[in-house]
Amino acid sequence: MRCHVAVIDIGKTNAKLALVDRGSLTEIVVITRPNIVRPGPPWPHFDVEGHWAFLLDGLRAFHAAHGIDAITVTTHGACAALLDDSGELAAPILDYECAGPDDVAESYNAIRPPFSETGSPRLARGLNIGAQLFWQFRMDPDLKARTRQIVTYPQFWAARLTGVPAMDVTSLGCHTDLWNPQARAFSSLVASLDIADKLAPVRSPSDVLGTVLPQIAEATGLSPDTPVLCGIHDSNASLLPHVLGKKAPFSVISTGTWVIAMSLGGKPVTLDPDLDTLINVTALGQPAPSARFMGGREHDIASGGSYPEPTQQDLEAILSNEIMLMPAVAAETGPFKGCRPGWLGAEPNVGSGQRGAAVALYLALVTAECLTNIGHDGAIIVEGPFASNTVYLTMLSAVSASDVYRSTGSTGTSSGAAMLLRHETATPSVHDGLVSVQAQDAAALRHYASVWRQNVQRRST
Repeated sequence: MRCHVAVIDIGKTNAKLALVDRGSLTEIVVITRPNIVRPGPPWPHFDVEGHWAFLLDGLRAFHAAHGIDAITVTTHGACAALLDDSGELAAPILDYECAGPDDVAESYNAIRPPFSETGSPRLARGLNIGAQLFWQFRMDPDLKARTRQIVTYPQFWAARLTGVPAMDVTSLGCHTDLWNPQARAFSSLVASLDIADKLAPVRSPSDVLGTVLPQIAEATGLSPDTPVLCGIHDSNASLLPHVLGKKAPFSVISTGTWVIAMSLGGKPVTLDPDLDTLINVTALGQPAPSARFMGGREHDIASGGSYPEPTQQDLEAILSNEIMLMPAVAAETGPFKGCRPGWLGAEPNVGSGQRGAAVALYLALVTAECLTNIGHDGAIIVEGPFASNTVYLTMLSAVSASDVYRSTGSTGTSSGAAMLLRHETATPSVHDGLVSVQAQDAAALRHYASVWRQNVQRRST
């Protein structure tokens, strides 16, 4: 029986709409547009109306060509929408890279709960939703009164489709400061911000919020009975197929603008928020030790532009000459945040395969550090764009001494989000879309990693 799920996927860099076959979890068609940030006023914000027009056009085209049986949503974290009495935005949706919340950091720090309660590290700018709200309410003193309900970002889009506001546990568990993952309840910050009566109901990502509104059905040609699911944080969408289909211990690396390492059933470890570790919450509500850095952004900055696929000769030249990129390229995030970046050895030319190889080695080594910090054990599954980066995968395999698998899908988020829809069709095994990675020259890669770590330590003392 056919079942096509339209997945709205709003990443930090791009907005996407994918049509996924629920039975095979394959993408039938994908369209994208840049996630452009508008400068304001009143603050840098996302182009919601541009995305909305793009999504409606895509839903119309997808349904006409293939048919849509259900809709679900996955988005980046650290984002909330404030809705007024009519369900419209009470204010533009703040871009979490806005530096404004830093202006009131001292006052906010005085009321935010400790890491032991929330598993949420104190992050810069608006990366903690609690800090966003604190700053926004100060910037616009009437905003809290105008706000009827606060929803997390996947549920903003679901609410536009259904009129039903909600929050989901995975988005609340993404360093918001608003959630206590152990208690599976809101944190004490909710009382401190005096917003308990404004928070939308917390739902499971797989809950059906309702069907599309009549005006949506009319605009897209969708059946008025088309169900819309609550939705999920994008890294947790990548994790979901493995949570459901693989026995712990293992770790999943979700890659994109952010690289998120999530460990299930790993070794006991004390998480250090200063190393950008945190507790994410899975779609099943379970705490998942995690670590992160802005790997996609670092890749783009460090590579300086496009480059050809690195050859074996390119890799050997970087290894033998010990040409190394030092952390942290995006200095505000990751296990080496605050460290001064730079090249050791002759910096490879921009646009060369050697530069691509050196950047990939760097990204793999930072990823390995993240895995160590969260007690990784077992296999490693890499999802997203880095799953096609051979140098990254081989270094990760060599330095972690773990079995590494790459996902063959273009994005793990769309298939994971589609899995939220329960369906009688048997779901493919989690292993069906995974390819084992075998590291060649493992000894040379491990030697390079050892020298890299020594240099990192030397530069940080």
